[in-house]
Amino acid sequence: MGRAVTVATCALNQWALDFEGNLERIVRSIDIAKSKGARYRLGPELEICGYGCSDHYYESDTLLHSFQVLEKLLESPATQDIICDVGMPVLHKNVRYNCRVIFLNKKILLIRPKISLANAGNYRELRWFTPWSKARHVEEYLLPSIIQEVTGQETVPFGDAVLATKDACLGAEICEELWAPNSPHIEMGLDGVEIFTNSSGSHHVLRKAHTRVDLVNSATAKNGGIYILANQKGCDGDRLYYDGCAMISMNGETVAQGSQFSLDDVEVLVATLDLEDVRSYRAEISSRNLAASKVNPYPRVKVNFALSCPDDVAVPTCMPIQWRHHSPEEEISLGPACWLWDYLRRSKQAGFLLPLSGGIDSSATACIVYSMCHQVCLAVKNGNVDVLTDARRIVNNETYVPEDPREFCKRVFTTCYMASESSSQDTCNRAKLLAEQIGSYHINLNIDAAVKAVVGIFSVVTGRTPRFSVYGGSSRESLALQNVQARIRMVLAYLFAQLTLWARGMPGGLLVLGSANVDESLRGYLTKYDCSSADINPIGGISKTDLKNFIQYCIENFQLTALRSIMSAPPTAELEPLVDGQVAQTDEADMGMTYAELSIYGKLRKVAKAGPYSMFCKLINMWKEICTPREVASKVKHFFRMYSVNRHKMTTLTPSYHAENYSADDNRFDLRPFLYNTSWSWQFRCIDKQVNAL
Repeated sequence: MGRAVTVATCALNQWALDFEGNLERIVRSIDIAKSKGARYRLGPELEICGYGCSDHYYESDTLLHSFQVLEKLLESPATQDIICDVGMPVLHKNVRYNCRVIFLNKKILLIRPKISLANAGNYRELRWFTPWSKARHVEEYLLPSIIQEVTGQETVPFGDAVLATKDACLGAEICEELWAPNSPHIEMGLDGVEIFTNSSGSHHVLRKAHTRVDLVNSATAKNGGIYILANQKGCDGDRLYYDGCAMISMNGETVAQGSQFSLDDVEVLVATLDLEDVRSYRAEISSRNLAASKVNPYPRVKVNFALSCPDDVAVPTCMPIQWRHHSPEEEISLGPACWLWDYLRRSKQAGFLLPLSGGIDSSATACIVYSMCHQVCLAVKNGNVDVLTDARRIVNNETYVPEDPREFCKRVFTTCYMASESSSQDTCNRAKLLAEQIGSYHINLNIDAAVKAVVGIFSVVTGRTPRFSVYGGSSRESLALQNVQARIRMVLAYLFAQLTLWARGMPGGLLVLGSANVDESLRGYLTKYDCSSADINPIGGISKTDLKNFIQYCIENFQLTALRSIMSAPPTAELEPLVDGQVAQTDEADMGMTYAELSIYGKLRKVAKAGPYSMFCKLINMWKEICTPREVASKVKHFFRMYSVNRHKMTTLTPSYHAENYSADDNRFDLRPFLYNTSWSWQFRCIDKQVNAL
């Protein structure tokens, strides 16, 4: 019997409820896998319907259409003579499961339900699915009539089982099961399973990729075996970007690596590996073999099919490779850029509009759009027909070929500097120079007339005219006047997004981009319904510190010299009047804390699950060289007061690219009240007691 098995995994840019597009991409991946000699093909989690269907999983339509797609796959010539492993929801005994459906030559071999469901952070699988809790147990599943007509089967095995082909044994894991402390691959490996498969719906978080890679490699380092991981990629209709990274590992080492960020809708990895390498690796691990002799066996579904060829002695096998990880700055440049491209083409809009203030946040957002234009031109240069087709539709030109990122940027990206009497010439010049260097269509306008008109209405009605604090007004008056400017900018941004192309004699509308970073959102340092209110925000999950590093990356890699002066300027909202022609307002002075401190507060609050008292206890040690306990207490109290006062703003926060584990996104990641008792009397009293003791 042969020993060299050829297997394929893939990363697919699936889209929730896009059954037709999802089917086409699945078939295309199978065709590619077969053309490269693969005998087994693994796809991402819930690839038939798309992972992000959310409450649509409750609908019988989602189940129906998933089986209709499965019917097409079973009938397709592409799926003949290759074991196909696809993901879809399945209702068994009126209970909904997240399943793998594994089939060969119009016969379903096994339906394997997910055992450990992802239910933390952005994931809510327990809301829609039930975990399969019957270990090593298989039941009969009655197939729908449309599937029975194709397969000739009335029932098929459903449950926790493995496949035994003529030359190997395969066992499936689904996403979260790899991360669980009692991963199924441990017991499966002890029971003789040689090939582990994992279909994932795993999203991008800065600095996370190495964790996934380490988990896959460690899965076979102690137990031996081949591990195949498939993942979704792209934006499937939500805040998340699924970052591919399909991979194949053997005996603790990576042998095939897929891209983390790519505009290719279909990416297939194929590897040929020697099963004898697995068997010999396991042979010398005596502790593993002792445990294996006592393991409870898995039900085996016998498959009269081989993953290898009889005469394969001369077939070359894959060798270990070194995984290359992106730096955080590269991740920011590529991840949000790919997410923006998916959102743009799938929303069928004609481009983006960004209020460009000349500060770090809006400039970083502009650089991400410019990076997107780079990725589009590179994909077209490399022969990506899908990207070329989308680009031509977006610019409304059937013969257009995007070759120069600056020229493409001019067509799809509009930037707008909205000056007021509080704006400096410096920020105006910085915005204009950056727009020139990236190639955006740039608009300069002044909002003073609109601000005066709005304030004038208030004065006519009330007989009172509010003033800025520098002119003798109260803090209430000053804040209200700042908010009027900020909100008028939002109104104008949407007006220009809807009608700028119309005024230029071009079809379509623009998506408005927001540019509030994760730290400002956490602190609430933004005006509700100002320019932070937009269609989408590519930097809303990224810290100020990481954005500064990203700006430096863009200076070096995109030669955007305009960013140097933006980097050196102190962050400012420019909403208060100038003093002697110079900006007197700065973000950190307004907030009463630095951005570096904000990042620490954010990580302690969300990642370390610290309330006011626990945060104080941690910080008196972290900051013992720079702050007294009383100073730490003051800082912690100020943060929690400001956080709780402004938490209501998170309920209307623009949908943002999720990139950071301390995001304050109220949608589903960071579930908190938005009406707090902002005195925190009990908690602060505990802090005060400790301060006095110290």
